[in-house]
Order: sequence, then C-alpha cells, then structure tokens
Amino acid sequence: MASMWHKVQEFYDWSLQNGDKRTDPWLLVYSPVPVSVIFLSYLFIVWYGSRFMKHREPVNLKAVLIVYNFSLVCLSAYMFYEMASVCWWFFFSKVIELLDTVFFLLRKKNNQITFLHVYHHATMIFNWWAGVKYVAGGQSFFIGMLNSFVHIVMYLYYGLAALGPRMQRYLWWKRYLTILQLLQFFGIAAHTSYNLFTDCAFPDGFNLVVFLYIVSLILLFSSFYHQTYISRKTKQT
Repeated sequence: MASMWHKVQEFYDWSLQNGDKRTDPWLLVYSPVPVSVIFLSYLFIVWYGSRFMKHREPVNLKAVLIVYNFSLVCLSAYMFYEMASVCWWFFFSKVIELLDTVFFLLRKKNNQITFLHVYHHATMIFNWWAGVKYVAGGQSFFIGMLNSFVHIVMYLYYGLAALGPRMQRYLWWKRYLTILQLLQFFGIAAHTSYNLFTDCAFPDGFNLVVFLYIVSLILLFSSFYHQTYISRKTKQT
C-alpha cells in the first residue's frame, strides 16, 4: 500500500513539473486531482444512481433535456469554429457531457448506460485533461474539431428527440449518426498513425496512446452498430 501511494505521489509531482505552463491557470487543469475526483464521482454515480432510483418514479426532464442538448449543439458549433483557441472548452465540454448519464439515471433509462457509454464518457475527461495539460494546440486541434462537428449533429438529434414523440418521424437518421461517429474515429486513427511515421514534433507517446484508444472505440462502436442495426434487423426478418 505504501509503495502504491508512493507511485501516486511520484505521478502527481511529475504531472505538476511537466505540464504545459500556458494552461496551468485554466480551471481543472493544473493538478490531476480535480479530474480524478470527477472521474471517481462519475463512476460512483453510475454505480449508485440506479440503486437510488430503483423505488422512485422516473423524473420528467423534458425541458432540461431540450435546453441541455441544444446548448451543447451551440457549444460544439463554437468549438468547431474556434478550435484553435478553445482547447480548454473542449475539455470542459467532456465534463459537462457526464450529465448524459445522470439524465439517463434520473429517467430510469438504465438500458442506455452500457459499458460503451460509461467507458467513452469516463475516459474522455482524462484524455482531454492530459491533452490540455501537456499538448495543448498543435495536432490536438484536429481531434477536437472533428469531434465537435460530430457532437453538433449528435446533440441536435438528442435535442429533437427530447421534444417528444411527434418528432420521431423526423429522426430516421439515427443509424447514420453512428456511421458518422465511426467515420470520425477512422479519420482520427488515420491522422494519428500518419503522425507516428512522419517527422512531427507532437510526442509519439501521445500519438500511440490516442491511436490505441481510438482503435478501442472503433471496435466498441462497430459492435454496437452490428448489434443494433444488423443483428436486430436479421432477427426481425
């Protein structure tokens, strides 16, 4: 136990000494402690939320969801347009998006809280904390810009869906939203792998971590697509 705590302390000290000094004053960036607390709190909410809501009625969040989703459309559009100067906002948007899970729990939509959902939301806050802390700007902008564009479309879909059943006939394009997400991941994988084999100042260690992470998302989203749109359709026919 003492050895593990020593390693944690070493990482903490290394983190403070090796970060990008330009981003240290930004909220949640200077130390790994705040983002670690958010990460652990999120996992606790995922674990405890369904138990808390078990004997309670689902919460009607229609108005909240409409405001929330269309606000994220606006934030994503802003980040897509100004990606070079809003690196911190992109990181912070990943903290905001943890509310997706909270809303699922309050509405007792526990079937939506899959491993893919929790894995993606929980890991993105650490990934982008590290991105802002150590490699803000440079090659990082491409991932943020591409993801912001996808989130414009994604939260537009969620916002329209939150308007109620009358909008369902206009939401036939959910399948293509998943395809767009997969295309995003393939684009990031191609961009990152290219950086690994060129003379690029962006650290190879970060490129490798991003590449492996994106591969994991490609596998998980591909599995989701197959189960949702191919296997289910085959069973219905």
